[in-house]
Amino acid sequence: MTIRVYVPCDSSAVSLGADRVAVAITNEAQKRNIDIELIRNGSRGLFWLEPLVEVATSEGRIAYGSVSVNDVPGLFDAEFLHGGTHRLFLGLTDEIAYLKKQQRLTFARVGITDPISLEDYISHDGYRGLNNALNLPQADIVKAVTDSGLRGRGGAAFPTGIKWNTVLNTSSEQKYIICNADEGDSGTFSDRMIMEGDPFVLIEGMTIAGIAVGATQGYIYLRVEYPHAYIALNTAIEKAHQAGYLGKNIQGSDKTFHLEVRLGAGAYICGEETSLMESLEGKRGLVRFKPPLPAIKGLFGKPTVVNNVISLASVPIILDKGGDHYRDFGMGRSRGTLPLQLAGNIKHGGLVELAFGLTLRELLYDFGGGSASGKPIRAVQVGGPLGAYLPESQFDTALDYEAFAAIWAVLGHGGIVVFDDSVDMAEMAKYSMEFCAIESCGKCTPCRIGSTRGYEVLDEIISGRNLDKNIILLRDLCNTLLNGSLCALGGMTPYPVLSALNHFPEDFGIHEKANAA
Repeated sequence: MTIRVYVPCDSSAVSLGADRVAVAITNEAQKRNIDIELIRNGSRGLFWLEPLVEVATSEGRIAYGSVSVNDVPGLFDAEFLHGGTHRLFLGLTDEIAYLKKQQRLTFARVGITDPISLEDYISHDGYRGLNNALNLPQADIVKAVTDSGLRGRGGAAFPTGIKWNTVLNTSSEQKYIICNADEGDSGTFSDRMIMEGDPFVLIEGMTIAGIAVGATQGYIYLRVEYPHAYIALNTAIEKAHQAGYLGKNIQGSDKTFHLEVRLGAGAYICGEETSLMESLEGKRGLVRFKPPLPAIKGLFGKPTVVNNVISLASVPIILDKGGDHYRDFGMGRSRGTLPLQLAGNIKHGGLVELAFGLTLRELLYDFGGGSASGKPIRAVQVGGPLGAYLPESQFDTALDYEAFAAIWAVLGHGGIVVFDDSVDMAEMAKYSMEFCAIESCGKCTPCRIGSTRGYEVLDEIISGRNLDKNIILLRDLCNTLLNGSLCALGGMTPYPVLSALNHFPEDFGIHEKANAA
């Protein structure tokens, strides 16, 4: 009987030696005349245990990690192919506490299936959502997404159903679906994990979106730094096309949807939807003025749905199990689940998918295990490089869009970067201004000039020169950026800068708590 062995092909696992481990297991099995089937699955998201090797047994999949090439002979000696005990033995994968406590909807298949096997995808409930959508009126598909409460998972949290409904009701001979896969925020990797670990779910979600609003062409705008995702997506698109899940007359219907992957060139600003569309049109990535909204006049001047990877990858389960099923997860106006990404100075870095409502403290300690250094966690940046720095006093905030807005913070894409008590928050504020200055498209003056002046002022503050005067000037610059910038890059840079200043004034040479902005 052939034994199935799983070794992740996820780029995080590969960077830690997964390819070498896969080769070593194959070679060792051949040397011992043991028949195995080695499957390259996605990552389970337990990055501190990568490469995580799993073996399919009659009891379920048994995990071992983290496995190095030198561990392979010993694993075979310990009968790991039959669940044998070894120092790297972790037991049943599904019983690992980090995984068992999660609520995986969007990531239900990631780490379980072969990412580029259409047969594996279908056998794990794939394309059930699309099959349902093909038998529904367009308005009913949009209603299901609206009823689910799904909001944009890229950071803006705009209701997905409203965007789709606008495109549906805007007349045009051509409409487009764009997947924003330009995942550029620090500490974020959930988009990459979906595209590398379950590309068909994104393809299915985009196809459903196209059918729902009457769009026949879709584009995945992928950041150039994701070569593994590029290969996985194109392989999956080809297989979906061959099997009749893409192209003309999808699954014998009269529906048409074509899909292509387009590579970005590394500009952070192209994560903004209008700048992204400029880039797709072959122009320089500059932010457009609004209105008109992309839903009315988007790519090539046509009605366009622009959604993030996680938003679109969440659609198949909504069309499969219904909007009410998805809406039953979460709290308040934040419905469903959010893939949270733990990075930085954290003991157990990785991906955690849970319903909205968990507190930041629970995430940091119950899942993350505290800091990797063992020192107290002093600050956490949530929502990427434009997110606020939260002090320990705010760790009991629920992970919910409105709860974060109430403390002048953003949940964003769910990226969480952790810092222990060795961090210098004034330096982090200066880095935020520098990041904005480097990544600005230059179209609006507040962002282009304000970020550069802000960096210079912070340099003066850190050097202790004219402290009172420069603190006032910094706040004034932040106010200009916040209220005068054309897009969120300049408009949100004050979040990390002012949160650092307000919560950690001592790092700026201020010995009394600064007044909030």
